[in-house]
Amino acid sequence: MALHTVRAAAEQLGVAYSTLKRWVLTGHVRTSRTEGGHHLISDNEIDRLLARQQPERRDRGTVTDDDDSLEGLSARNRLHGFIDEVRIDGLLAQVRMRIGDQSLTAVITADAVRALKLRRGDDALAIIKSTEVMIARAGHARSQRGRMRRSKAHSTDGRRRD
Repeated sequence: MALHTVRAAAEQLGVAYSTLKRWVLTGHVRTSRTEGGHHLISDNEIDRLLARQQPERRDRGTVTDDDDSLEGLSARNRLHGFIDEVRIDGLLAQVRMRIGDQSLTAVITADAVRALKLRRGDDALAIIKSTEVMIARAGHARSQRGRMRRSKAHSTDGRRRD
């Protein structure tokens, strides 16, 4: 398996260096890194990207075609990515997907993994339907905890309690 620089891979794919570099940095392209931190792209990854480009060249509606096959599904939160890892243990399976530079883990049945023939490296679609979604701001909880500690450490008249 040969490894190529980002510039050489961009040339093979027929895209600009800056475009491929952006894909690498956002996690759309799988790479390995040199000791110096440079990204290298394998022949297999270039083939995967070429296979994804070819249907788009013939028909620009490929993304909507995928979505049209899910037309009867009420979930609207759909995340496109690829499978990073599949672990099957008994009746359940853990599937980790990479979506951009983020990772999403789902626990589904082992039967579903087999029926969908999910394998590492496959493109996949995560469909999220939930009655509860939690959102947090980074650092916000820490500042709240600090205020709580300060308020508990002092009595109402401002003197420190021991």
